[in-house]
Order: sequence, then structure tokens, then C-alpha cells
Amino acid sequence: MEQRVSVLTIAADNLPAMQKFYEQVLAWKPVAGNKDIVFYQLNGFLFSLCRRPDLAKFVGIPPEGSGFRAVTIGYNVHSEQEVRDIHTRLKAQGVDVLQEPTAAPFGGLFFYFKDVEGNILEVAYNTYIPLDEKNNAVGHKPIDQL
Repeated sequence: MEQRVSVLTIAADNLPAMQKFYEQVLAWKPVAGNKDIVFYQLNGFLFSLCRRPDLAKFVGIPPEGSGFRAVTIGYNVHSEQEVRDIHTRLKAQGVDVLQEPTAAPFGGLFFYFKDVEGNILEVAYNTYIPLDEKNNAVGHKPIDQL
């Protein structure tokens, strides 16, 4: 199996509220969707939101589940100022910011926030993750010295 991701899906309890958050707060544009699922084209893969019961039934598992999901979604930028600007914009829109921008011990700046269903997203300037001209992560610098 190749080392890549084609689609990342979040199962939503309230799909319309999640769509509103991603489209109005984060300003993401859908590329396809219907009443049960919506897709957003990201850099090299699709991100989708769908109804939790539908996905659970499709997979063949119970739909229950809450609390920390042990997954975060990272959004890396080119500078500490970009981190601060996004933080300011999200706070002004009433987004639940979990921490103020924090300097990483290895350099850079980051903060975490939640979408309307508690999924955790990170905005970071990480000096170890270079971005290309299309803002794609293009590897990771060595960290064995950290």
C-alpha cells in the first residue's frame, strides 16, 4: 500500500452545523455533496463530512463515541505572523480556541481550536516542516537531535 491519503472523513452528529463551520468560519469551498455527505478538495486529497449514523452503518460499527478522539488535523503556514492572524480571525468569529498561540520548544508557533463538534485542529508554523509554493508539506527535517 502506498504511503498516501486520498480522503479523510469526519463523521458528524450535526452535518449542517459542521458544514456551516467549515464553509463560513474556515471559508472552505465544497466540490461535491448531497444531504448526507460533503467533500472539500484540499492539497492532494479530499476532506469529507458525513452523517455519523450513516458512516457507522456503512462501516458496520456502532455510532456511539465521544470525548478526545486522539486525532488532530494540522494546518501549517509559512510564518508566525500567519499563525497570529488566523488566531485573531478565528477568535473574532467565536471559535473555541483551546490555547493561545504558543512557542514550540524547537521553534515555531502553534495553537489548537475545536470545530462545532469538538474535533481538534492545529494551526502551526513549524520550522521543521517545509511547505512548497502550493502550501503542501514537502517532508520533515531531521529531529533526532531534539
